[in-house]
Amino acid sequence: MLKGELYSANDAELVAMRYKARALFSLYNQTSAEEYQERRDILKRLFGKIGQNIDIQPPFYCDYGSNIYTGDNLFMNFNCIILDCADVVIGDNVFLAPNVQIYTAHHPIIASERIKGPELASPITIEDNVWIGGGAIICPGVMVGANTTIGAGSVVTKSIPPNVLAAGNPCRVLRELDP
Repeated sequence: MLKGELYSANDAELVAMRYKARALFSLYNQTSAEEYQERRDILKRLFGKIGQNIDIQPPFYCDYGSNIYTGDNLFMNFNCIILDCADVVIGDNVFLAPNVQIYTAHHPIIASERIKGPELASPITIEDNVWIGGGAIICPGVMVGANTTIGAGSVVTKSIPPNVLAAGNPCRVLRELDP
């Protein structure tokens, strides 16, 4: 799965990992804003790595959690979803608006292959100082460059360079930004 090869999501080890993640994010989603240390402790158990000053507003959902690596000063607003079947690396000072969806998982595009069941996953990297607008979808295998803003409702199907404003479906560069 992590090598980008076809894999079976029904593999017993993967199912157990997803159950563990669901138990942890369910606990997280039941905490209150005042329970900062409890939230941090849950994220330490859930994610592969967390930085300092992490603020994720419940509800939050993920597949495994263990493939999510965050830098410092991460803010995720309500109802963000990360399907981390491959690594999701999030840099420092990243802000995600409500309903942002980050999907590493995908399926073969040829129907005869897809119906056999195996899935694919491709990593996603979001570099430092990125803001992703509400309802944006980050598709498998893309990188969002540093200091970039992704407009609300965008569908990011290809990598976006640093220092730009990008938006749309499919997401495209609208203009360069001063670094």
